[in-house]
Amino acid sequence: MKISGFSFVRNGFDYGVPFLEAIQSILPICDEFIMVVGDSADGTREAVQNLHSPKIKIIDTIWNMNLREGGKIFAEQTNIGLDAVSGDWAFHIQADEVIHENDVLKIKNAIEQNHHEQKVEGFILPFYHFWGGYNYIRNSRRIHLHEVRIFRTVLGVRSYRDSQGFRKFISIENYIHQKEKGKKLQVKKIDAPIFHYNGIRPPQDFRKKAEQMGVFYQSEEKVQQELNEREYHWDKIDRVAPFKGTHPAVMQPKVDAQNWEYVYRPEKSVWKIKDRIMQPIEDVLGFKIGEYKNYKLLK
Repeated sequence: MKISGFSFVRNGFDYGVPFLEAIQSILPICDEFIMVVGDSADGTREAVQNLHSPKIKIIDTIWNMNLREGGKIFAEQTNIGLDAVSGDWAFHIQADEVIHENDVLKIKNAIEQNHHEQKVEGFILPFYHFWGGYNYIRNSRRIHLHEVRIFRTVLGVRSYRDSQGFRKFISIENYIHQKEKGKKLQVKKIDAPIFHYNGIRPPQDFRKKAEQMGVFYQSEEKVQQELNEREYHWDKIDRVAPFKGTHPAVMQPKVDAQNWEYVYRPEKSVWKIKDRIMQPIEDVLGFKIGEYKNYKLLK
């Protein structure tokens, strides 16, 4: 049984994502790691190369900015990496996601134990969505709780939508020409959280992050219009809770280097009306009503 890790990144330092830590966190259980590196000007490629691991294979790409809107470019880059893997199982980790060292063997064992169970097509992992600083995680109904990150490579799997998850397709041609929506993967859950660091920014960088990412989902004109109409700040969030666990060891230098303090102020919380109504109900029930699940969870 062979496990292939894969990811993609472009200007990782400029975007402030822990792409090197992402690679290093799952490298111990991967037989190979495919890193798709877009045309970067901040030393991203050199940094990946300087990890000096024989497991890592770099694929150089030039991003087609005509595919920006809707996050299509992210799906394209994900599929480039997926097409290069040679393992029985593919483990996708995004450039702002890290796995704790205490969980990597748990993940490997789960894959091994289900390798011959053909009905198990993949695995979902839970998420910790960090916000503001390294000591808070977002915990409202607006975040996704689980996603497919591990799956068999023989299923005709493609990145779904903007690379958030995956589905299997009858043919790549059907996928390219959008002739089918794809089928959800049958998965099991591994209780090994993904540490999602996308919301870690000093307060002055939140507008920059919104501008950088916004152009991959809508036109530059629309992004600038929204930026001018809204104040992008870390206080503009619904709800967070203190994080009481430990961070992955590879992230500790970044955690220790945080030179700003984030304090959650509930009085500044921003909620959509529906979420403000539904959140207390779901807190009592203990589950998310009408949760979107891009997978079929096996019992």
